[in-house]
Amino acid sequence: MVPVSPAEFDALVRRLREAGCVWAEDESRLLVEGADSPETLAGLVDRRVAGEPLEYVLGWAEFCGERIDVRPGVFVPRSRTALLVSAAVAVTGPAAAVVELCCGSGAVTRVLAGRLTAPRLVAAVDLDPAAVACARRNLADLAVPVLCGDLFAPLPAACRGALDLVVANAPYVPTAAMPLLPPESRRYEAPVALDGGPDGLAVLRRVATTAPRWLAPGGHLVVEVGEDQVDELWAVLTEVGLVPEVVRDGDLGATAMTACRPVCAGHRDANRRVGMAGRRTEN
Repeated sequence: MVPVSPAEFDALVRRLREAGCVWAEDESRLLVEGADSPETLAGLVDRRVAGEPLEYVLGWAEFCGERIDVRPGVFVPRSRTALLVSAAVAVTGPAAAVVELCCGSGAVTRVLAGRLTAPRLVAAVDLDPAAVACARRNLADLAVPVLCGDLFAPLPAACRGALDLVVANAPYVPTAAMPLLPPESRRYEAPVALDGGPDGLAVLRRVATTAPRWLAPGGHLVVEVGEDQVDELWAVLTEVGLVPEVVRDGDLGATAMTACRPVCAGHRDANRRVGMAGRRTEN
């Protein structure tokens, strides 16, 4: 932390506020705490004023009480994804075998490690080498393998039909909506972490249709999704034999879906009816 006088701090706040930083005072404190010299502080402030996301400037993001290492280009974990975590915890039993797809920084796995009872963290997977490198730093002390590849493809064959929980914060922004994202996301985050194809569900469809081959009976897929995409994804999940449920959090502005592989394949239709009864859950 570099020492600054009250006048210098006020000047820093004004500069950030003029650059459009809504939480200029809080950001100023974080930048001061993250600098070890006036020169370093000046460089950090210049980057932030130029529009670089605060998390990249600091080198970390706060997520569910954890400080997560993030580097330029890697998807910055959002506060709304806390709903994905809580939904996963709610459907998962002890000693669960867990895989995170589209892991980005590995933030979800990091938090689940502390919230689940004795989880077996099988792997985290991402297609982007930069994200894989970042997740490896965040998960190193947990000895979680972080694999580079497309969704389930890098997982060992022994995982087929054996996973209790698959979580995925896959990209779900429709391609046409990409220009409408905040400038910080458009300019700095990797498009592969955001762009979900024409209707936003290109990746999530692939996750949903492949998941039944990897989930154990009674296992769950848990994903984040846009509110206007729920019905379409619901149809995909039920078509492949999973039993979906919707979870919402109005305060976070978040929507997640859980989908269970029925314990008995012969109970598929009965499980669908159970799922329909719980379709519109609110958190």
